[in-house]
Amino acid sequence: MRRLLPVVIRPWMLPLIVAALVVPIVAAFALVGPQLGLAVGALAVAVVLVIAARTQFDEPIEVPDSGDRRYRLLVVSSEPVEDPALVDRISSIADRGTEVLGGDERAQVRILAPVKLKLLDRWASDLGEARDTAARVLALSLATMAAAGFDASGRVGDSDPVQAITDELHTYPAREVLLVAGPVLGAAEAKEVGRRLDRPVRLLDGAVADPARSTPRSPPV
Repeated sequence: MRRLLPVVIRPWMLPLIVAALVVPIVAAFALVGPQLGLAVGALAVAVVLVIAARTQFDEPIEVPDSGDRRYRLLVVSSEPVEDPALVDRISSIADRGTEVLGGDERAQVRILAPVKLKLLDRWASDLGEARDTAARVLALSLATMAAAGFDASGRVGDSDPVQAITDELHTYPAREVLLVAGPVLGAAEAKEVGRRLDRPVRLLDGAVADPARSTPRSPPV
């Protein structure tokens, strides 16, 4: 899974970066000749492109104001949310959030199913099977949430779960984010989202939810 890395460039770093790129190229031209110089230059460009492809601006995740006191949860999972213990834990979190806010409607749940790509899928740009799998995960999870009495909706998201969550929160005013641990979701993703978000982010085990693995923030009012 490709990880996006926040990059902070200080003013004093710029001359060093330029020197690191230019000096080897100039030295190669001077000591060996154009062929090595061009090869070193091409390598430097490739390194810059790889770093650029793996970076993003390190900025907070903006969430719109809901305009009401209904508690909304964003549940992110790459596997079907069906385990009774997990559903009970989600229900408990949702009901507690509604109680804290003093709302008169049961919490709303949005299911986000990131596309789970294999390495060969990335190289071949073959998203069809992966999207079908994510759609199945979404359908089963929504059926489970509906059976539990929730007003639930959902969508298939980006293959990068952090990007998928960021995109979803730009339009869905969740007051809390629950990540269900699985093949593409874990502590690293929960930490990254929690660092950039001003509301609770919890990592729940796929089989049995672990309340100890959650951020200590209180639900925003």
